[in-house]
Amino acid sequence: MSHEQYQSVLEILHECMVACNHCYNACLKENHVGMMAECIRLDRECSDICGFLEQAITRGTPFVNELAEVCAKICEACGNECKKHDHDHCQRCAESCFKCVEACRNLIA
Repeated sequence: MSHEQYQSVLEILHECMVACNHCYNACLKENHVGMMAECIRLDRECSDICGFLEQAITRGTPFVNELAEVCAKICEACGNECKKHDHDHCQRCAESCFKCVEACRNLIA
């Protein structure tokens, strides 16, 4: 697949990376940061893998399927953690993560 054929996936990956970075930063400012530790950790993991997959696709990696599988797993874990929290930033992050899970699984199919 060419770079153009991946355009919608690239946009979803980037959107998820941005949402996770925003959630990460906002969680650090919450009153009970200790309760947000797992959310913060998974935000970082998710942001990193989404950014990496986005870059790898633009480089024409032959490992799209393998990386998309890992990305889907991490995004799902992050989304599941974020949806446990009532903060708007967590809920928006969860939505973005689940959208990314779907996009990554479609790459694998």
